[in-house]
Amino acid sequence: MEKAVNKAGRLSQIESLLLAYPEGLSQAEIARRLGVHRSTIHRYLPDLSGYGVYETEDGRLIIDRAHYLTHIRLTLHEALALFLAVRMMVNRTDRHNPHAASAVRKLGLALQRLAPLISRHLLRSADMMDDQADRRYDPVYLEVLEGLTVAWSERRKVRIWHQHEETGRVHEYVFAPYFIESYPVGQTAHVIGYREPPGAIRTFKIERIRRIQKLPQAYEIPEDFDPHALLADAWGIWYTDEEPVEVVMRFHRRVAQRVRETRWHRSEQVEEQEDGSVIWRARVAEVQEMLPWIRGWGADVEVLAPPELRETLMGEARRMAQMYGWYVASAPPAEPSRSSTLSDFFGG
Repeated sequence: MEKAVNKAGRLSQIESLLLAYPEGLSQAEIARRLGVHRSTIHRYLPDLSGYGVYETEDGRLIIDRAHYLTHIRLTLHEALALFLAVRMMVNRTDRHNPHAASAVRKLGLALQRLAPLISRHLLRSADMMDDQADRRYDPVYLEVLEGLTVAWSERRKVRIWHQHEETGRVHEYVFAPYFIESYPVGQTAHVIGYREPPGAIRTFKIERIRRIQKLPQAYEIPEDFDPHALLADAWGIWYTDEEPVEVVMRFHRRVAQRVRETRWHRSEQVEEQEDGSVIWRARVAEVQEMLPWIRGWGADVEVLAPPELRETLMGEARRMAQMYGWYVASAPPAEPSRSSTLSDFFGG
């Protein structure tokens, strides 16, 4: 590494080194890499505190990543891209997260001169995120999220206590977080990582982790782990080792334009039909994860494949009709494009 020409340059080099080594480096190791005497690094220690650097008991210098401040410069269009992401987060998050609100507020203040209108709305969004009347305050969730964030950043294992959805029982695991992913459909966040037991990659809904404890053991994320490839066929967060399943649906002409306007899945194909409807198909890892989305289209969509997904929706339609006391006396004229109606379920 080239020698820095001045103190500010050397401090910047030390900062870059420590960011690259989350486990920290000794003063001697830093001096060797920078080509300076160890006393030079020792002399810079008071200045390094401004970079979030602290010294451990065994003499290593480490950046406190939880309080380290990054600096970015944005164009107007980049700022708008972040504004749209913020608005989505505001509308799709139901838990109070002071870190998110603080980040949005800082962004708003930074844009006051460049884009005052965007700045004003960002500051308003931060206030909305801080409004506990609209956000659930969950200190356990926040503590777990913070713990996972630090562990992921420092590549340190954690011990977690996870509550099973169905039984309510809490199980204890040693866990190495590999990736944290948001899930807008359920307004939730998930963490993917290596779980012991069973010694395999697993996914946890963060809201179900009831306790977290940082462990001293370090871990490495395998080079072949690619969360984007892992989730490539997922509808949201569910993935599988099995081959993806082809889902085929017919959307009524009333909603055909809405379907065409959005790319719902990376593998989707949309075929126009003569009657104005569209046939939509995609290969999805776990089709059950699509159910909330399919239900949202109501009677404007018909599942054609796979058979088990179609049967699930038929059963739900049957139960819904019974719940509302709706029984069909006679079937309406058959539509060639539809293979079943409610009257089929009740023998009308």
